[in-house]
Amino acid sequence: MSHVFHRNLTQRYPMAVKGEGPYLIDSQGKRYLDASGGAAVSCLGHSDADVIEAVRHQIGQVAYAHTSFFTTEPMEALADHLIARAPEGLESVYFVSGGSEAIEAALKLARQYFIEIGQPERKHLIARRQSYHGNTLGALATGGNEWRRRQFEPLLINVSHVSPCYAYRGLRPGETLEGYAIRLAAELEEEIQRLGPENVMAFVAEPVVGATLGAVTAVPDYFTRVREICDRHGILMILDEVMCGMGRTGTLFAAEQEGVTADLITVAKGLGAGYQPIGATLVSRRIHEAIANGSGFFQHGHTYIGHATACAAALAVQHAIEDRHLLPQVTRLGESLHERLVERFGSHPHIGDIRGRGMFRGIELVEDRDSKQPFDPELKLHARIKKAAMGHGLMCYPMGGTLDGRSGDHILLAPPFILEEPHLDELTDKLDHAIRDALGSL
Repeated sequence: MSHVFHRNLTQRYPMAVKGEGPYLIDSQGKRYLDASGGAAVSCLGHSDADVIEAVRHQIGQVAYAHTSFFTTEPMEALADHLIARAPEGLESVYFVSGGSEAIEAALKLARQYFIEIGQPERKHLIARRQSYHGNTLGALATGGNEWRRRQFEPLLINVSHVSPCYAYRGLRPGETLEGYAIRLAAELEEEIQRLGPENVMAFVAEPVVGATLGAVTAVPDYFTRVREICDRHGILMILDEVMCGMGRTGTLFAAEQEGVTADLITVAKGLGAGYQPIGATLVSRRIHEAIANGSGFFQHGHTYIGHATACAAALAVQHAIEDRHLLPQVTRLGESLHERLVERFGSHPHIGDIRGRGMFRGIELVEDRDSKQPFDPELKLHARIKKAAMGHGLMCYPMGGTLDGRSGDHILLAPPFILEEPHLDELTDKLDHAIRDALGSL
């Protein structure tokens, strides 16, 4: 009997003992192609020598120094690196240990900013249905996945949720993409007016929605319209790039491809590529200055913020991405992967949509392509696909509840940036086998 409180107490897990490039190897010697990066984390694979050496070196110098007493060289250097490449207006970085913590920090920074500038009435958050922003209580409240939220609802703050930008299901017959963007912007405006613009603190969104929708990109001009609305009402814009950022979509920040910046951007996962736990909240100049010129103190903190070894690992990861020119490779490999998925599954009777950007791709499964009718959620098709994929030596990220937290199934793919063309063939073949097996078991 294991004394570990595992995620699923009814499941037995293989023992991972080694990582080798894009593969994980279990105690029986079985190799698994990591087509999801775990959870869009392992962008450099599992055995990068430069990152491993950076961790060793930092531990040999100083592994940890509490940030209420010291700053450290790797923390300062990593902040400099990120801000030099960040969207316009971002000036400082608050380091944490993961994505949920990054969102919590962003929410508290937004609230404290308005306290500092004399607008304490601003307290309301607006996010989107079917978003995912983390599992701590503030992050869970902000997220719009009803299944994840339901049993904890009594503990959550009240957050407004508007429609996601999800063209596959949200676009009306005869509606143009521009018209869709205008309609969604109007819905946001309507919710702001309902709450009172002077009472709204921030709008929170993922530039490319990850776990709960499966690599859904926004239609053109959606985010520029949202940015204009936020600016007009003095509302902060928080972009959650925990899963889609740090090169996953082909640019270091996913917001770059939307032509917008934000007041706060959260990153994690690909920031440290799994070699150390780390996340970060990038903060705009106006928020930094408001607090610096006001109380001078952010009323928040965790023991491991700015962890020296984690920052050293993340800096080595970011240097690897840049020095090895991996961002153009993400775009090229992503297009090749998309072509393979379309060729293999584009006319599949139970696959309704193939979408995404860069090395961040999603496949939505349907019982009927014409009506887009999802499978009965009681069938748990996503879980069947995951089990079948592991049996074939493939890690992918299937999820249920795509439509509303209960109905719908999709598969998220977020493989390492270091894949080569033969790996894409292996990924596609094994995924095909897994989907066939899962559908055949219904």
